[in-house]
Order: sequence, then structure tokens, then C-alpha cells
Amino acid sequence: MGMIANYQYLPDDKLKQIKLLSNEEDDLLDLAEDYAEEYEIFLDIDKMWDALVFVLTGFSSSEFLDDNPLREAVLGVTPLEDVSEYIAYTEKNKISKIVEALESFDMDRAMTDFSMEACKKADLYPDIWDYLEEEEEIKDDILACFVKMKDFYKEILNHKGNVLVTIC
Repeated sequence: MGMIANYQYLPDDKLKQIKLLSNEEDDLLDLAEDYAEEYEIFLDIDKMWDALVFVLTGFSSSEFLDDNPLREAVLGVTPLEDVSEYIAYTEKNKISKIVEALESFDMDRAMTDFSMEACKKADLYPDIWDYLEEEEEIKDDILACFVKMKDFYKEILNHKGNVLVTIC
């Protein structure tokens, strides 16, 4: 088991509930699970979230980048404080900027420049960067996560929704 990133559609009324419960972790995780069952707009990129942030921005998820829509696509805009699991949300007024950034990102070039050694030096999660024989598979996984994320955010934009991000 590891830290898996999930993204889900969040209507306005559910976002209000999340904000009200922002420091009640058990209730938040229960709500997130309930919402995932209630709404079918959902994305799971498994453990590739840190690598995806790195490929998109050149920085790991632990490094703060102010107002970067590519980073926000993966990690959300507003992380909740005082919870042990990572939970963040992105309000609908930020979604079009994220879609635009994802659409204009040159993922083919980023994959050409991809380096397992750079991922290892950046100490990215998960710790798979010594498995050089699996580099093509890892690159394919990162690319697939990117494509799914782009499609997910387009669907969120079409539904005029917010996004809930959980990494646990």
C-alpha cells in the first residue's frame, strides 16, 4: 500500500460541507468516500502524483510554487490544514486555467527529457527510480496519468464543478 492520489467532482454544496469540516479528518475522509460513490467523475492516478508534478513543473510536490496551474492540477489549490492525510480542493473558478495549462503543456517533449536519475535526485515518491529496466513502463504510466488528468479536468469544466484531491 502507498500514497495514492484520487480526484473527484465536487458540486458547490459538497464543497461547502468540506469547508465546514476542514479540521475534522475522519468526517472529511468519510465524506470523500461517499462523494466518490455518489458522483461518477473520478480519477485515480495511483502513486504517480509526485512524478507527475515533477514532469509538469520541474519541482517535487514538497516544493511550493505559487499560483502554478500545472502543480494545482495534481495537488489542488487549497490544502486543508490540521489533517494527517493530504486533502485539498480546487474551486471551479480555477478549473479553466488548469485545463488551459494542461492543454498547452508539451508532454511529448517532457517525456523525451524525462530522467530516472533526475527523479531519484529529487527524491520523488514512489521510490522506483533505480529500476532502470522499467523506465519505458514508468514513462508510459506517467503519460497515461497526464492524459487521464487532462480529460478529467475537461469534464469538470463541462460540469462547472469543483475538485477534491485526496492523497492517502
